[in-house]
Amino acid sequence: MDNSKYFKATRALLIGVFSLFMVSCQNPKRDKTDLGISLKKDVTFLASDELEGREIGTKGEQKAAVYIVDRFKTIGLKPAGTDNYFQKFEVTPAQNPHEQAKVGHGGDSLTITGNNVMGMIDNPGDQIIVIGAHYDHLGYGGVSSLYRGDSLVHNGADDNASGVGVLLQLAELLKEQKLQKDILFLAFSGEEEGLWGSNYFTKNPTVDLGKVSAMINMDMVGKLDEQKALAIHGTGTSPSWERIINDSNTDSINLMFRPSGVGPSDHTSFYLQDIPVLHFFTGQHEDYHRPSDDAEKLNYDGMVKISMMIERIVKALDSAEKLAFTKTKDESSDTPRFKVTLGVVPDYLFGGKGMRIDGLTEGKPASEAGLKKGDVVVQLGDFAIEDMNTYMQALSKFEKGSQTTVKVKRGDEELSYSINF
Repeated sequence: MDNSKYFKATRALLIGVFSLFMVSCQNPKRDKTDLGISLKKDVTFLASDELEGREIGTKGEQKAAVYIVDRFKTIGLKPAGTDNYFQKFEVTPAQNPHEQAKVGHGGDSLTITGNNVMGMIDNPGDQIIVIGAHYDHLGYGGVSSLYRGDSLVHNGADDNASGVGVLLQLAELLKEQKLQKDILFLAFSGEEEGLWGSNYFTKNPTVDLGKVSAMINMDMVGKLDEQKALAIHGTGTSPSWERIINDSNTDSINLMFRPSGVGPSDHTSFYLQDIPVLHFFTGQHEDYHRPSDDAEKLNYDGMVKISMMIERIVKALDSAEKLAFTKTKDESSDTPRFKVTLGVVPDYLFGGKGMRIDGLTEGKPASEAGLKKGDVVVQLGDFAIEDMNTYMQALSKFEKGSQTTVKVKRGDEELSYSINF
């Protein structure tokens, strides 16, 4: 045997094994348990009392922004703002209900300053995929709160620490991939006040919006339930969306497609720039806009499934041509005006016949009449209730002081209750 050849071959083999070991150490494939632990850590901090509800213009919002920047740096994202990772913007709130806030206009004594936070995975291609979530919330409540007690911190775990948590996990997952398109991660502020941050960004972009292939938004993704669907809004904004989503749904999540690109979250700002959008949403609940929206109530396993599904969608987008954009009907324009309320939280993701109640407000007509969470409203007065739309149409027919009867299904029973509006 030629000893020199033997030692050379052995040396080459050892170098190869060592190289593979080093690569595996640098790019470990994290399992679902690791993802869930990391998600919970991010959400627990963002939804802690220390941040005092993350209202735009407060120290709590600033602490949240710094936390997100630190996570971006650790993950290895490049700064993509106007000031490193930040894009500062100013808003002068409206002085009366007939005006709109002036986004991008300062100098007033009432001017509020917020910060978008942005980081980039700079890949070889010149097209861009945007992934976004808002990180602000209601602070101690204010006019948007549905809580009627003393002023308390509204931690906003589901709304929207959950979306930011998924955004950070996607940054970690996608940083490990060999992709062609750039990935821009945007954490918006001012969403709760009227999409202020995303509005400002799309009017003052730090990238060429003409190169953006798609925008994916996560807002309230912490309550995935096997009995309910995951709503995906914006599926009509490109003819390619439904195929891409269905191919990426390898965990067989129950999905509900909503075509409209217009809705009460940041994807709307991008849709209005003719960019295909998706908005992931696990539904409203009785903790929505209340102090009880806390981190321990979220479904982290469900958030992991959503993270991994979006990762697959992004990888599909990366290998596809730039998506075609299509305009959609503004579903919000069909919403009737109400003079009364039942005082319930509807289950917007219920797929059966009727309107399922997901929560009740004490002291309101439904609670006073004896309705319960889980009841399915099938008739309101003379109006049959088939779905959310027919429920809203029926409710709009009543005036304050009206009396009527509501029929609900509770399990196998159909029950009737008197309602006083």
